[in-house]
Amino acid sequence: MSLSSHVQELKRKHQSLSEAVEEAQRAPGVDDLQIAELKKQKLRIKEEITRLSAEAVS
Repeated sequence: MSLSSHVQELKRKHQSLSEAVEEAQRAPGVDDLQIAELKKQKLRIKEEITRLSAEAVS
């Protein structure tokens, strides 16, 4: 898998997690810890995208 296709896949996962967080926040009774975990996963993916993008430039 090329670097650009890997970054694109990470972006798709990030978007999917964004949608999951929004849906969980709207749903009554969803555990705050579950939402926090989704947000952590989203952040880790975002950091990976940033790191890979920086490597591609240099």
